[in-house]
Amino acid sequence: MKPGHTGWRHLVHSTRYSLMGLRAAFRHEEAFRQEVAICVLLLPLAAWIGDGPVEWILLAGSCLLVLVVELVNSAIECVVDRIGPERHELSGRAKDIGSAAVMMALFIAGLTWGLLAWEKFLG
Repeated sequence: MKPGHTGWRHLVHSTRYSLMGLRAAFRHEEAFRQEVAICVLLLPLAAWIGDGPVEWILLAGSCLLVLVVELVNSAIECVVDRIGPERHELSGRAKDIGSAAVMMALFIAGLTWGLLAWEKFLG
């Protein structure tokens, strides 16, 4: 934390940096843009499919989880790319693990949506 940035001032600066990060991810990361587009389509559906607040938050939360993990993965990729362009086993491993985390978040979202949609329409 920078000197003098405490309390509300810290909150304002942190929020500004977070919004800058969201804009950067949206501008530079195709996968993030695609996942945002899918969330924009799915979130209204969550209100229709979900029977009650718990199911709604599971559906909406699983979408938002994908975005959170994609942001972390993109940050990992940026740091690895910043270190240097040469191939290194640990750099590749870091990127692969970040990608696996996104895949797991997508699996969780798919499972959540699939099971709750199954229950709503076929159960």
